[in-house]
Amino acid sequence: MTTTGPTGRQPDQKKAEKKHVSKRTLRRYGRVLFVIYLIALTYFLFFADWYDHQPGKHWQYHYNFVPFMEIRRFIRYGSQLGNLSVFFNLFGNILGFLPFGFFLPVISPKMHHAARVILLGAVASTAVELIQLVTRTGICDIDDVILNTIGAAAGYGLFHLTNELRRKVYGR
Repeated sequence: MTTTGPTGRQPDQKKAEKKHVSKRTLRRYGRVLFVIYLIALTYFLFFADWYDHQPGKHWQYHYNFVPFMEIRRFIRYGSQLGNLSVFFNLFGNILGFLPFGFFLPVISPKMHHAARVILLGAVASTAVELIQLVTRTGICDIDDVILNTIGAAAGYGLFHLTNELRRKVYGR
């Protein structure tokens, strides 16, 4: 015989409803944070030129289609280029796409597969680089696609770890 609570529902059903509401709320917050992230990313990629060149100085547009060329250059000549420059170029690209890989599976159950998130991260990064090439904003660099894709993969890994932790604490 099963017992029911004051609402006429079984206690397990209440827990299931709470979890469902909780997931829905997480997705809602995830969507809001993802939109804020995309706005900030768009600004830094296309409108902020503080990291590329300084206004008033002569600046010539350049691009790189040779994989790992800029990554090797930043590693090899890091001391001459400066730690801040190396950090922003290498880790900035990874950190810049980490939220992409984290929030996609939060807001969409269809994105709970690493391959989908990583592929979408690579496609989004390629689109950004092509827009930069066509509009000559920022610097079109294949190494950015590589580092951004690593960032999306790391973001998915972080999602996976936090999701497993959430499941252990709260159940499915």
